[in-house]
Amino acid sequence: MASVRLVRVRKVFHTPRGEVTAVDDVSLEVRDGEFLVLLGPSGCGKTTTLRMIAGLETPTRGEIYIGDRLVNNLHPKDRDVAMVFQNYALYPHMRVRDIIAFPLKIRKYPREEIDRRVREVAELLKIEHLLDRRPRELSGGEQQRVALGRAIVRRPQVFLMDEPLSNLDAKLRVVMRAELKRLQKSLGVTTIYVTHDQVEAMTMADRIAVMNKGRVVQLGTPRELFARPANTFVAGFIGSPPMNMIECSLDPGRGLLDCGVLKYPLDPNTGSLLQSRGVIEVILGIRPQHVRIQKGEVPDSVARVPVYVVEPMGTETIVNFKLGETMLKAVVPADVEVEAGEVWSIVFPRERVYIFDKKSGELVA
Repeated sequence: MASVRLVRVRKVFHTPRGEVTAVDDVSLEVRDGEFLVLLGPSGCGKTTTLRMIAGLETPTRGEIYIGDRLVNNLHPKDRDVAMVFQNYALYPHMRVRDIIAFPLKIRKYPREEIDRRVREVAELLKIEHLLDRRPRELSGGEQQRVALGRAIVRRPQVFLMDEPLSNLDAKLRVVMRAELKRLQKSLGVTTIYVTHDQVEAMTMADRIAVMNKGRVVQLGTPRELFARPANTFVAGFIGSPPMNMIECSLDPGRGLLDCGVLKYPLDPNTGSLLQSRGVIEVILGIRPQHVRIQKGEVPDSVARVPVYVVEPMGTETIVNFKLGETMLKAVVPADVEVEAGEVWSIVFPRERVYIFDKKSGELVA
């Protein structure tokens, strides 16, 4: 197996309308045997980054290493990577056993070796009973396993996966997330996985590189990204429902953040920190799971407002409050009875609150 390292990689596309920077000065190291997810919205550069590692795109600048080898000028077939695409790209006229065996056949492996490896991979993926079928006879999940089998049979140093679960239905995606994670750990192959689905990223990754506008804006474990987002972009992208973010102004005279209907008292140290940095306009962030609500008067309440709408989710309920033009969400247990129009007190536990600089978006406290 091998690590993957990107050093100040940049990719610029030339279009009739001018230059478009898809990947902008990305430096990143994927450890040997690690499952790293590139996460971000459409157009953020994650697939272009994956394609440059595969050799399907050439970097405009920068260096790409697989293990100790600089691979910038190596043909894709010489990089010892295997890629699984979103559409699986299965050969419709072939049977499953021939699809899985194809990478070995074109490398002229002995017939006995090919048969042995195909059987091993089929057993690993639990598709032995499908070996004589063609792609049109398979379900979406079965096709996905065959595409994985074709990649695994080569025993590459690195797996590259570009949204391989996006064509599956929601229930099957949950099953295949667990299967992919189990498979990667059992094989120990370094894996780089592209997705825009933060739930997929959080449940599968050892580490996540969050990308925006061609740059890696934060790199860390799922727990680190959830607990300590570096900026408002990461805070809004990680977590379901997304973090509540409320625009506020510092009122140093009263030692609080004035957020219109909502007033949030600051501890003296945080107030001093904001003043010392000249930060007056801020974004107050708190995750819906950490918002506490209570029917009666509460001494440490930051506001008392009517419920706007209630969303029952089965195991929990999402309660929405409207603060001016901002919607505030709170997640409460399903047995808490809440009705639209009722007035509830809102409490923000101090240890669960994030304060971001509104101008830069960066986390301040």
